[in-house]
Amino acid sequence: MIRCPRLTIAGLGGDTGKTVITVGLCRVLHEKGQKVIPFKKGPDYIDMGWLRLGASHPCYNLDLFLMSKDQALSSFSLNTKDADIAVIEGNRGLYDGMDLEGSVSTAELAKLIQSPVILVIDCTKVTRTIAALVLGCQMFDQDVPIKGVILNRLAGNRHEEIIRKSIEHYCHLPVVGTIPKLKNITFPGRHLGLIPSQEHPMAEDAIDNATEIMAKHLDVEQLLQIAVNAPPLNPPIPPLIKGGEGGLLDEIIKNPVTIGVIRDSAFQFYYPENIDALKRAGAEIIEFSALADDLPPSLDALYIGGGFPETHASLLSSNETLRLSIRKAAEEGLPIYAECGGLMYLGEELIWQEKRFPMVGILPFVTGVSKKPQGHGYTEIDVEVSNPYFKKGQVLHGHEFHYSHVLNMGEKDGIYFSFKMKKGEGIRKKMDGLCYKNVLVTYTHVHAHGTREWVEGMLHSAADYKKQCKTFNIN
Repeated sequence: MIRCPRLTIAGLGGDTGKTVITVGLCRVLHEKGQKVIPFKKGPDYIDMGWLRLGASHPCYNLDLFLMSKDQALSSFSLNTKDADIAVIEGNRGLYDGMDLEGSVSTAELAKLIQSPVILVIDCTKVTRTIAALVLGCQMFDQDVPIKGVILNRLAGNRHEEIIRKSIEHYCHLPVVGTIPKLKNITFPGRHLGLIPSQEHPMAEDAIDNATEIMAKHLDVEQLLQIAVNAPPLNPPIPPLIKGGEGGLLDEIIKNPVTIGVIRDSAFQFYYPENIDALKRAGAEIIEFSALADDLPPSLDALYIGGGFPETHASLLSSNETLRLSIRKAAEEGLPIYAECGGLMYLGEELIWQEKRFPMVGILPFVTGVSKKPQGHGYTEIDVEVSNPYFKKGQVLHGHEFHYSHVLNMGEKDGIYFSFKMKKGEGIRKKMDGLCYKNVLVTYTHVHAHGTREWVEGMLHSAADYKKQCKTFNIN
């Protein structure tokens, strides 16, 4: 039974200020002694990084395209066991989805976890019409628990008074925040989102500023009361991987595997649930930096996530010892799974600002970086060729967000594409999942709660490699 107080912060569209408001609110609650667990609806690593800093706790993902309803409920239950409050930031507009029914929208997620919704409204150059917009949201789906409104970018007291009275009269909702137009209430941006918090030299200053503003302009006590009134939930808790009868989980418990994870300012895009899933299955995780470290000894597999390797290309290239070690390990059969930025790193070269930087060189391609997105949004994949991680015929849901692209693809014995993109762009010509030996690189990011095949594939590959190493004394 989930009794965790919770709030979903939603907007009528993008760029309403909900990320800054949610991050600031998380820090305000944290400073009040609350254990705040932040969540992000939608495939987004950058907002998650800022939410993690605001709450001083890892941020998790809830997304009804990446996972089923049961999996989302299970994840919410698992990650809020010890929480005082959960704060969920929505994405895009409240009802925005992929189909007529809005099946993967913030609204559907809020209904699923029965989370009170607080609407953030950009009030720029509008007054009484705000009430019509809010009332429309209330009437559009009366099962969505809209419980309050935050007015953002107000021009002054009179502007606030007109809108507040209109909402209270026509919508019968409390206004739980009134934020004036402020020049210093934004986080710096890059591409379609924010600059990652790890790269922002004054991240704490930015969050402190947002916290001060939210403490002043939000009715925090009323928000807490709304959160406390969220009804209890009784979610299913399906197992992540199968155990018993000599299954994979039993094998890993008897013979734990060690999986390396590159995590630094170049490679920072990981769902914490992915790492947690491997740990819960008994794997030991060793994190290290591609910018300064050597390859840890005796790894049974390597996982490289996304990020912005292009902004660190010189440092990545300079760590020649690591590059050569990874290439040698790949030739010896080390399982390596690389997403997006990791794909760029495992190619031959990366071109950035008209300079060429040698990368690991496992796969025969060069990547460049465009000014426009080369892939952005949800992906759906058919596994057309079995590979070390997935079986032929499996269908995977994920997402891609990359400005990089493969400029040219050379030839190398033993390489092949495993994925056919039903939705999304992939590496080239709607193909993705480029494989070589036990290496797989892909532009698609997957989520462990929705793609348990990935967890099992990582563990199987690591366990098989460990047995091989024992037989041939590779490590």
